[in-house]
Amino acid sequence: MRISSRGRGEEGRERMTVVPENVDDLWHLSHVLETGDLVSGDTTRRIQRDDENLRDTGGQREHLFVTIEVADVEFARFANRLRVGGEIVDCSREDQLGHHHTINVEEHDELTIEKHFKPDQVERIEAAEEAAENADVAIATVEEGEAHIHTVAQYGTEERFSFTAPTGKGEYARPRSELFAELGDALARMDVDAIILAGPGFTKQDARDHIAESHPETADLITMVDTAGVGDRGVHEVLKRGAVDEVQTQTRISKEAELIDELTEGIATGEKVAYGIDEVAEAAEFGAVEELLVVDDRLRQERQGEGDWDVDVNDVIQSVERQGGEVTVFSGEFDPGRQLKNLGGIAALLRYRLQ
Repeated sequence: MRISSRGRGEEGRERMTVVPENVDDLWHLSHVLETGDLVSGDTTRRIQRDDENLRDTGGQREHLFVTIEVADVEFARFANRLRVGGEIVDCSREDQLGHHHTINVEEHDELTIEKHFKPDQVERIEAAEEAAENADVAIATVEEGEAHIHTVAQYGTEERFSFTAPTGKGEYARPRSELFAELGDALARMDVDAIILAGPGFTKQDARDHIAESHPETADLITMVDTAGVGDRGVHEVLKRGAVDEVQTQTRISKEAELIDELTEGIATGEKVAYGIDEVAEAAEFGAVEELLVVDDRLRQERQGEGDWDVDVNDVIQSVERQGGEVTVFSGEFDPGRQLKNLGGIAALLRYRLQ
């Protein structure tokens, strides 16, 4: 994310002009924009001209600069696009005022946001700006007969390749070199700055040696990590151990994995934790919250007035921050966020037990 400018808007609102530089940035913006915000940007709109009114031509598309009052926001991850819809309140053509329009925001499109920013929303944008300097990371996990490649993004991890090739003896067994060759070829095609190669035993070292012979430049990007499993399980171990942080210090996912493990362990052992909005709100009221955990999509839902919590989540967050607690907003796209959803979407690590 690039922040082009910051300033003051009308009625006490803040104004921020940003340029999303990748799909992660579009995802961040989808959790910052809310109903009633003002969003301005260049767009195209199909306009019916006066001399076309008597026949159904559908009009012609024209380039416009519009400001809309946000009514709905949709992050289309697979289209690499953020759709922001609402009523046009300012426009380079006055005859379009009051019409509904959707701005399709893509990578490198400049967007101006005017709203009453909440502290965690500003922190999210600033963290995305800092993350622009971080390396793109692939996590490859391998064991005998099986290999997987995941990429790390700020909205979660995504499996890009999966290979199975039975090795050893038997009718369908293949040489280990074939599995290593497929893995090396796939990694060489990826545009990443760092690769973590993980798995149990010595298989990963043999895989690296093979890759070094066929793709020496790719091998130079590899850091090896011991894990007990491969696939999703192996990726979780890599994140939990902080291996990604060594090459991507701003990644949020490894912190989420660590915090959710601490939370679930505390629940199992009866330690200093709270979960569910009622327990967390009570802990915040007593100043007991050391770390507040909340899922981004649930937070957005509550702020939009579409949730069912009896407590104002903004009051809880402000109470925690006022008393020196930390707030971590989890990605609902990744496993720790999904675990937190199952616990009510909000939880807390406490300074002391309430009971």
